[in-house]
Amino acid sequence: MTNEYDGDHLDFRGAKFPGSFTAKAEYHEHGPAPTALDALPAQAVGFTGRDGELRALLDAFDPSAPERPAAVLVAAVSGLGGIGKTALAVEAAHEACGRGWFTGGVLFMDLHGYDDDPVTADQALEALLRALGTAPEHIPATADERAALYRSTLAERARERGAVLILADNASSPEQVRPLLPGNTRHRLLVTSRNKLPQLGARLLPLEELTPEEAYALLDRALRIADPSDSRVADGPEAAAELASRCGHLPLALQIAAALLVLDRGKPVAELVAELTEFRDRLTHLDDGERSVRAAFDLSYRRLPPEQARLLRLLSLAPGPDVSTEVVTVLTEADAPPTRALDALTRTHLVERGNGRGRWRLHDLVRAFGAGVVAGDAELVREGEAARGRLLEFYCRWAEAADDRLRWLPGMPAPERFTDRAQALEWLDGERAGLVAAVQWASEEQYADTAVRLAASLAEYLSWRRSFDDSITVSRAAREAAHRAGDRHREAIAWTNLGLALQEAGRVAEAVDALTRARDLYWAAGDRHGEGDTWNNLGIALQEAGRAGEAIDALTRARDLFQAVGDRHGEADAWNNLGTALRRAGRVAEAVDAHTRARALHQAAGNRHREGTAWNNLGLALQEEGRAGEAVEAYGKALETYREFEDWYRAGQTLHNLALAHQTAHRPSDARACWLQAADAYTRANAPTEATQALNWADRTDKDPAPTPITP
Repeated sequence: MTNEYDGDHLDFRGAKFPGSFTAKAEYHEHGPAPTALDALPAQAVGFTGRDGELRALLDAFDPSAPERPAAVLVAAVSGLGGIGKTALAVEAAHEACGRGWFTGGVLFMDLHGYDDDPVTADQALEALLRALGTAPEHIPATADERAALYRSTLAERARERGAVLILADNASSPEQVRPLLPGNTRHRLLVTSRNKLPQLGARLLPLEELTPEEAYALLDRALRIADPSDSRVADGPEAAAELASRCGHLPLALQIAAALLVLDRGKPVAELVAELTEFRDRLTHLDDGERSVRAAFDLSYRRLPPEQARLLRLLSLAPGPDVSTEVVTVLTEADAPPTRALDALTRTHLVERGNGRGRWRLHDLVRAFGAGVVAGDAELVREGEAARGRLLEFYCRWAEAADDRLRWLPGMPAPERFTDRAQALEWLDGERAGLVAAVQWASEEQYADTAVRLAASLAEYLSWRRSFDDSITVSRAAREAAHRAGDRHREAIAWTNLGLALQEAGRVAEAVDALTRARDLYWAAGDRHGEGDTWNNLGIALQEAGRAGEAIDALTRARDLFQAVGDRHGEADAWNNLGTALRRAGRVAEAVDAHTRARALHQAAGNRHREGTAWNNLGLALQEEGRAGEAVEAYGKALETYREFEDWYRAGQTLHNLALAHQTAHRPSDARACWLQAADAYTRANAPTEATQALNWADRTDKDPAPTPITP
């Protein structure tokens, strides 16, 4: 027989062998299993920015922090694909290790959460146990046993070597991460994910895109790492800023753009900007052969349930930088707001909270991705066109209702939905960017008619809010669409609105040309009312152009046409504008009479706001005629009306005129008070230049020359 001897060989002493025999032995050397406790990846080359986020992570790692978290989990860094989560986590880990906070080592695990075959928690535990030096044959078969051994091994490591940092990268669900929590509170677990993971009780750190300054620094640093003499970014800061904007300040996109510039040393930054200008083709260019923004987004998109994927596609087609929940409901044709789907998409960072509660936005590159998905499938194109049509009809219906409220006068039928001007303005303010963007769909034939209607309904509002650039954009889009469709009436309306916007923006010569075109179109169509309206507006523009005689003739024509068609509101406006033209021509007595007629007509018609304008202009004429007391009284009436309507810009203008009246009457303290009130009114009207001018005049009420009066 044989016996084991000291556990490493067989003992044949005392054995009897009748013939020859052969003994075969195997020798196994059991040394310690290898560990991987310094597995932290290298820091990202060219890492820049993220100072605040880096401090937040280091504060969480710091073992000497006065308020150490009771939970082991330090932080879950979440954000859009390509936002730089891993780079930040690795940078923070290197910094923490450099400070001696994790003497027990660092474990790194890529969970591949968004791949087709993500790492399960069971597989992750096996890999981490191996990294901790556990021999394969000692790793338990069940998940619970592995988790227990993992926690026990980490506890032993803490006693022998110190704290361990576990970095679980690219997780997609709490289930992947929860079993990796160590039991010993000296250790720290840092998770990165495209999803917010509130279920883990972690300190959440969502990442946004880089600031413009950080994006610029990333581009410059990446080029100089490849070639220290490459100064293309520094030599063209404006082009570099535009490139960063085209990349959505997304680190992955910026790194790809930098790589493309490095590959082509002679390529100007502006040339790459031009390539990225076309919105839908942008992601095609953001690919350097190894990395792709489209591929990064596709990993997240393919994991979405059908309802969320459809919502993301439709949101990518919405106009404006963000949309309301109401608009989302219209896009999806849902019976109720799809709040659960929206919340789920925000947790994946594919959708972000917009400017205020109940508003939603997409990162520019996510929007481009979604639009590209739609464009690549005929069925999705039809779905998208139907959604855009619904939204445009919705916008048009409610913008017309809001416009009716803004133009409403006593005696007219009460408009739908909006009970007062403030409510209508609030809705228009919230949707303005989307409304302006939707009008530009007029360039597409299937939306042209509705978009032109929408443009017409925005004219009064945009003028009221003094959004001249938006007004010009909207009017031009409507004019071009109406012209293509051969709709001369709507083309005339668009020319009129364009002329008014150009005039208010100070582009008087262009305004005269636009209003002349509108007048001719109305005349050719036999629309006497429209022609009268345009003569009235043209007269105002001619005044601003210094063509007083032509202005008086135009406004007289407008007055006569309004009288002929029985439009008392239009006639009142024409009298008011004619009075201003007469005053500027030195015919002051006639001007007083014209403004008095305008005031009376507006009073009779119940048009309080326009009555205020007539009072202001009557004050100017009375002041010029030397009737200072009556002028001050007229200004007071105008100011009362403008305050009632919260028309702060015109209130500022009237206070300007009232200050001049006090100054002329040698009442400097009263004048100064009016200038200060004017500055406040202009500030409320978002007119900082005028506010500054009013403050300047408040400091020099007794000095000449005085400013000129203002005609609203």
